[in-house]
Amino acid sequence: MTLYKQATIIGFGLIGSSVARALRENGVCEIIVACDADPDCLAKVQELKLADRCSGDAAEAVRGSDLVVLATPVGTYGDIGKAIAPSLDFGTTVTDVGSVKGCVLKALQPVLPEHVHLIPGHPVAGTEQSGPEAGFASLFAGRWAILTPPEDTDPDALKKLTRMWEAFGSKVEVMTPEHHDLVLAITSHIPHLIAYNIVGTAHDLEGVTDSEVIKFSAGGFRDFTRIAASDPTMWRDVFLNNKEAVLEMLGRFSEDLTALQRAIRWGDGETLFNLFSHTRDVRKQIIEAGQDEEAPDFGRPHDTATRK
Repeated sequence: MTLYKQATIIGFGLIGSSVARALRENGVCEIIVACDADPDCLAKVQELKLADRCSGDAAEAVRGSDLVVLATPVGTYGDIGKAIAPSLDFGTTVTDVGSVKGCVLKALQPVLPEHVHLIPGHPVAGTEQSGPEAGFASLFAGRWAILTPPEDTDPDALKKLTRMWEAFGSKVEVMTPEHHDLVLAITSHIPHLIAYNIVGTAHDLEGVTDSEVIKFSAGGFRDFTRIAASDPTMWRDVFLNNKEAVLEMLGRFSEDLTALQRAIRWGDGETLFNLFSHTRDVRKQIIEAGQDEEAPDFGRPHDTATRK
């Protein structure tokens, strides 16, 4: 199902390389152009044959493309937008894969020409791995792809981009950038912040050695370390660009944590049991919604045989 003649992907980490693989596997476009500022990354892209052409120059890379995907940290979007603006063809769709959306419009709307379609996007998928070799075409299958188009977005451009994500196996949801950032603050950003913090706390804890932390990490701590292994540049930009929603959700979390602390102090077993029962039900709903599987993990390697 060919939707685009030529797609340029700027940034070839986990998500960018997975988009390239998904484009190729599903026949969504005819030509894939890779762009990355790191020559070693582009060399790996060529070695893996993830693109038909590679370039370190963003302005050159987007020429002739009717789809441009920004897959770099969101803090770079403004400079990239200024660089590519003069080279964008009439009717080109410019989208992204960042996990913050309000800042995308603020960064790109003032610098992109009016003859392109800016449709911010966010595939809610990923792993803690990074680099072009970490991507796989099925990363987006069964996951949500959120699109946050401006009010005056061309409906045909939105429909075409929606069909692309559906071709990847994603379920597409359309919402405002503000609502997206609030939802993701609690479902993704705060959990990452907690993970980064608790791993740092364990490392600095007096009376517990680093070797003991590693040795006995088969408990819940191991799962925190997996999340905390995510790209530090990307997450730095996420928190700096979604600080209002994150701070609001962090305030709510702190209030609930205080209530939990009080229940433990006063031996309020009923409150603890009710909370744990409720959260267990939430976990069950996530599994039933197809957003995770019930099989235990316990730190065993994941089967990557089906990844492409």
